[in-house]
Amino acid sequence: MLRRQEQLVPCSIEQNMKKLNKEIKYMKKMLLILLAMGLTWAVPSKKEFSEAFIDVADKTNDAIVSIVSEKEISASSHQFLFRPNFGYKMPEKPHKKGLGSGVIFNAHDGIIVTNYHVVEDADNIKVILMNKHEFEAEVIGKDPLSDLAILRINNSPSSEVVLGDSDKLRIGAWVVAIGSPFGLELNHTVTAGIVSGIGRSDVISRRNYEDFIQHDAAINPGNSGGALFNLDGELVGINTAIATDGFSKMNAGVGFAIPINQVKRVVDDLLTNGVVSRGWLGVSIQDIDENMARALKLNTRDGAIISQIMSDSPAGKFGLKDQDIILKVNDVEVKDASHLKNLVGQARPNEKVVLTILRDNKEQKINLELGTRPDEDDLISGVRGSTFDHVGLKVENARSDSFWNFNEGTEGVVVTGVKPDSNAYNAGIREGDLIIKVDTNKIKNLKEYREAIQAYSTGDPILLLVKRDNNSKFVAFEID
Repeated sequence: MLRRQEQLVPCSIEQNMKKLNKEIKYMKKMLLILLAMGLTWAVPSKKEFSEAFIDVADKTNDAIVSIVSEKEISASSHQFLFRPNFGYKMPEKPHKKGLGSGVIFNAHDGIIVTNYHVVEDADNIKVILMNKHEFEAEVIGKDPLSDLAILRINNSPSSEVVLGDSDKLRIGAWVVAIGSPFGLELNHTVTAGIVSGIGRSDVISRRNYEDFIQHDAAINPGNSGGALFNLDGELVGINTAIATDGFSKMNAGVGFAIPINQVKRVVDDLLTNGVVSRGWLGVSIQDIDENMARALKLNTRDGAIISQIMSDSPAGKFGLKDQDIILKVNDVEVKDASHLKNLVGQARPNEKVVLTILRDNKEQKINLELGTRPDEDDLISGVRGSTFDHVGLKVENARSDSFWNFNEGTEGVVVTGVKPDSNAYNAGIREGDLIIKVDTNKIKNLKEYREAIQAYSTGDPILLLVKRDNNSKFVAFEID
């Protein structure tokens, strides 16, 4: 019996294995079939893919408008034009026209949002709807620092945009742009692309609040103020600018849109209060470069370092110091100086925040209450204690114990601030530059620098020899 069992057992295992292998092969085959079917169901057909963009255009086109702005320009010195046989004729006042786009935010109240630069200084503004009806518009709110403006027309359009959530956008997501590039003949042009980047800043001006969505949907002159939609037909941005190769003003595949969440905040403030109120720390800040990171023995270049505390500012009141590195605002990690500016600017005045800072390589938290951001003129003129000299700079002696950590005995003055959008800034002068000559005058210290610049006034060209990263170069500009 034992032998029989010994003979039978191997036979039974062999049969079972054959049967099992057959079932495994069958299951694999079925799995592949199901997987293929699933992929077929998951990937849209060409028609379905096309329909997604068609649906967005159908849903949203009526909520996009063309904007024609007109400004009277001063006439030439010739007050009359002579026409043979007809004597003198007074010419009509010359006008400068601009074209942009806009989106209908509130159809009931005729509220339209566009870029500030589309209607800046315009004497007359005309809005043209999708149905070609034209209406005079008035500016009821504007915010140059975000490049946004609100218009109103005395009409109730039939359609308005559906607002999305720009915080949900991800790089690689499809977006659709609608606007009026190049002229009214091409109004309501629809283009598509993907989100190429988020959180882009310092694109137009360091003075502005920029947190742009970068995308490659074709936009061109005339698209400014137009819409950027996701594939659900929700407005996620206002198209504002393009980047080019420097020789062309046309699309090069790099466009920028203001995120709709920023637009919502600005529009709400303008409609409610007539102005945009932003939080304010009262500090000068800068990015952390590789040299700073090494000098300060930092493991990361994230965050923003404070280079100056303005007098009577919330930062000074609540104990912040220069050389503090701000790492977080509440629970949001700070990427760089522009990111910090946006985080503080998005907060409300008198709002209480918790800052995580790095001081002497030790993290600590500081609770403070934000102030109200002063007017741009007040900031530039130095009402808050942040003054620039008439060259457009703030400088101090190059000390070994300063933030920039110069060697003992270093001659020259270090730039601690550059007036935003000044000729000095546009010429390339930056914080941390060491000025060692003014024209032919060698500069050893602050006293010699001040004596040297006394010879210059507004409109004069000035030549500075500056040193940066052990490299010297001349920088020339006209004092503004």
